[in-house]
Amino acid sequence: MPWIQLQIPADPDTADQLEDLLMEMGADAVSMEDAADQPLYEPDPGTTPLWHQTRVTGLFDSGRDTEQLCNAIRDGWHQQTQQTLPEIDVTLVEDKDWERAWMDDFKPLRFGNRLWIVPSWHQPPEPEAANLMLDPGLAFGTGTHPTTALCLEWLDSQAVEGCQVIDYGCGSGILGLAALLLGADHVIGVDTDPQALEASRDNARRNQVEDRKLDLYLPEQEPDTIADIMLANILAQPLIGLAPHLASRVRDGGLLVLSGILANQAREVMEAYEPWFIMDEPVQQEDWIRLTGRRTNR
Repeated sequence: MPWIQLQIPADPDTADQLEDLLMEMGADAVSMEDAADQPLYEPDPGTTPLWHQTRVTGLFDSGRDTEQLCNAIRDGWHQQTQQTLPEIDVTLVEDKDWERAWMDDFKPLRFGNRLWIVPSWHQPPEPEAANLMLDPGLAFGTGTHPTTALCLEWLDSQAVEGCQVIDYGCGSGILGLAALLLGADHVIGVDTDPQALEASRDNARRNQVEDRKLDLYLPEQEPDTIADIMLANILAQPLIGLAPHLASRVRDGGLLVLSGILANQAREVMEAYEPWFIMDEPVQQEDWIRLTGRRTNR
């Protein structure tokens, strides 16, 4: 059957209250989505951050009177907040298999010549390639964002066979696992969030690489390992603060890859690393930058 879809703009302070109101009014389902293309990165443990501009969507039975429903929602919102509800966007949507529609939106993604990210419900397009099985979800990155894509494309272009790799801020483990599939000898993943380390372990098991050398640590447990390649896809300000630490973990002549940096932040990040690295020209995808460099001799 068709559904009445109501979409209402909100912010982080009002989205949860609006969700509760729609459920009270009989919504069969309520969801929230980004209304301004604002990426959310790894949240602090126990937190569920929302976008600055959030769109709250409620699905209602098509037998409801739309005008009465919208008026009831407006009245309920005014009674709770003493405020006027923003405009309600009303759409009649046809019924369909929503789970299948969601899955159909995600196809295998190719990065460079050898590396694919493949959702678990797809067969790898190139079985002999480096195929990383990774399902899209809310947590920790799946290759669809430019920051991750830039790093994956760089990895595919490198001879990583036999290398020691550190993935700092590993999240889902996508970069470290890609390095293993491309031939790295040992990967150390570091993240402040224990949930991220568990996600990395789960993805390693899914890709049958947990018996290869993958070790995962919280920052305070990180060993004094010296890497051939340092990967850090975080954000600009943390990267600046981490510059001395990350530099100390890269061998002379070793490689550095940084991402999570907006174009207007690239110069500041480069300057933070130039005491230890010969930095390359930035590479840009959309509004995001990848920085790479080679460690100078101590």
